[in-house]
Amino acid sequence: MFKKILIANRGEIALRILRACHELGVKVVAVYSEADRESLHVRFSDEDVCIGPPAAAESYLNVPRIMAAAEVTGAEAIHPGYGFLAENADFSEICARSDIVFIGPTADQIRAMGDKAAARAKMKELGVPTVPGSDGIVTDPDEAAALAAEIGFPVMVKASAGGGGKGMRVVPDAESFAQLLQAAKNEARAAFGDDAVYLEKCIVRPRHVEFQVFGDQHGNIVHLGERDCSIQRRHQKLVEEAPSPALTPELREAMGEAAVKAAEGIDYVGAGTVEFLLDADGSFHFIEMNTRIQVEHPVTEVATGLDLVKEQIRVASGEPLSFPEEQRRLRGHVIEFRVNAEDPERNFAPSPGQITTYHPPGGPGVRLDTHVYAGYNMPQHYDSLLAKLIVSGNTREEAIVRARNALDSFVIEGVKTTIPFLVELTRDENFVSGNIDTHFVDNFMSERSEA
Repeated sequence: MFKKILIANRGEIALRILRACHELGVKVVAVYSEADRESLHVRFSDEDVCIGPPAAAESYLNVPRIMAAAEVTGAEAIHPGYGFLAENADFSEICARSDIVFIGPTADQIRAMGDKAAARAKMKELGVPTVPGSDGIVTDPDEAAALAAEIGFPVMVKASAGGGGKGMRVVPDAESFAQLLQAAKNEARAAFGDDAVYLEKCIVRPRHVEFQVFGDQHGNIVHLGERDCSIQRRHQKLVEEAPSPALTPELREAMGEAAVKAAEGIDYVGAGTVEFLLDADGSFHFIEMNTRIQVEHPVTEVATGLDLVKEQIRVASGEPLSFPEEQRRLRGHVIEFRVNAEDPERNFAPSPGQITTYHPPGGPGVRLDTHVYAGYNMPQHYDSLLAKLIVSGNTREEAIVRARNALDSFVIEGVKTTIPFLVELTRDENFVSGNIDTHFVDNFMSERSEA
C-alpha cells in the first residue's frame, strides 16, 4: 500500500478521496489554486501545495506544477478524481515515466476509449451492441450528408474527442444537416482542440443506463450493477438511481455481460463506467466508456456497501479485487440528486458567491457528499456542484419519500441553488412512476413554465 497520495482535484471529490486515503492509513497531499485556499480538502490534508492562480488551465490542468508538487512532497501516487486530468492519457503517461502511480487506467486504455469513434468501432469488433452510425469519423460533408440520409433522420453529430454534450448536435432533417454539422465541428474544436466528428442514429426517447465496471492488474474484471442516469439537462446528469426502474433481471444480465465484455476487450484496470442507451423496445446500444470514477459513484457504494475509492487505491497498488461476489448485487433502492449553485428561474445560470447559511439534511438512509460550509465562497471558476444528496430505502417509493424530506430540510443560503427544482421534481407524477427518459427535464421545465 502507498504511504502518500497526491489528490489532483478539488471540491467534494477531493474530500471524498482524502477520507478514503485516511481510512487506509495513507497520508494525503492536497493541491489547490489561489481560489481554493480555504477549501476543506486543504484544511484536512497532511500536506498542501498551492499550484497557481484560480484559472484551471494555470492550476488544476497544469501538469508540470502538479508533478512538481508530487516530487517535492514525495507522493508515490496521484489520484485524479473526475474531470480535469482524470481521462488525460498524456498525464497518465507522464506519471508512469516519473515512477509515480496514476490511480486509474493506463494511457493506452484511456486512449482506446477517449476517441469515441474508435471506441465505437472497437465495441462493434467485440460484438457489443452499438448505435447505427458511421464507421469512424466523417470528413467529407457531402459523404456525411449521404450517410446521414442512409442511416435515417434524426441523426446525432458527435465529437470524437467529446464528452459532457460538447460538440454534439441533433440533426432533424437533411436541410439542416450541413449547418449543424459545421456547428458541432466548431464547438468540438473550441472545447477539445479537435473538430473530428462521427454520426449516430438518434434514438428518440431513450433511457441512459450505465454499468459500473472494475478491473485489477491480475486479469479480474467484474460489474457492480447499473445506474439509471436518464434525468439530465444538456447531457449533464442531474439525478441517478439504482436499480433502473426499466430493467428486468434478464435485461440486467445481458447489459452487464456486454459491459464486462467491453472492459475485457481493452484489459481494463481500475474503476470505469460503460454507458448504454436503452430503447423502449428493450434494445440497448453502447455509447461510450468513462475511464474514471464517476460523479455518481456513491449510488453504487450505497447499493452494494462497497467503497469504490478505496478499491481504486488498492487495485492501483497491485492488490487483486476484494469484492465478494455476494456484495456485487444491488440491494434496496438508491437515488442521488446533484445540488448545484445555479438559478433554475434563470435557465440554470451559475450563482457563485458566499454561502451565508448552511444546514445539511439527515436521518435514516441519507448520505451527503459535499465540500461546502457556512462562510464558504463558491468560486466562479469551476463546476457549480455544491453537494450530492444520496438517499436510500428498501423500495423506490421509500427512497423518494426520504428524498423529499431531506430536500425539504436542506438549507443553503447566499447563493441560488437547484434545491427548489429538485423538491418539485420529487413530486412529479412521471418521476414518481418511473416514466422517464433523457427528455424528462425538458418536458418537466416546459410544463412548469406553462403552469
